[in-house]
Amino acid sequence: MKLIIWLWNPGKQYEKTRHNVWFIFLDKLASENNFSDFKLETKFKWEISEWRFEWEKTILIKPTTFMNLSWESLRKIVDFYKIDLEDIIVIYDDKDMDFWKIRFRETGSAWWHNWIKSIILHFWKDFKRIKIWIWYDNKYDVSDWVLWKFSEDNLDDINNEIYDKSIELLKEKS
Repeated sequence: MKLIIWLWNPGKQYEKTRHNVWFIFLDKLASENNFSDFKLETKFKWEISEWRFEWEKTILIKPTTFMNLSWESLRKIVDFYKIDLEDIIVIYDDKDMDFWKIRFRETGSAWWHNWIKSIILHFWKDFKRIKIWIWYDNKYDVSDWVLWKFSEDNLDDINNEIYDKSIELLKEKS
């Protein structure tokens, strides 16, 4: 069994923001594949869907906690389903990467990313991760920038270019 967990902030006000970039990807993935509907599991603090990915059962998780507490959801699901750490992929945004870059890593530091810092601090350090560039304009405060909504042109790029690259990377690395 595989587990793919996405970083996000819950709530309508965060839709289509840079921090929730992967949920744009997830929505397209769900619409083009055979996802089960996401089901809210309040005691575990997540929404869960199941999917057959490369012929293996895969659990997809949307934490219902805000980003910096998402490690709690991750810990609970790993314990509940007894998932091996090497079968987990954590997906999140990165403001310091090149334009529309997608990167896979199996280890590394958190840099500026508080969610990844919390996973490393409370959970484990070496885990598979996929991150996507969200570009940062240093004229703005970082927290304002990552909560800023994408333009329609950016959303088209995500849905066309980034989606295909991301699917290839998931297939290759999972």
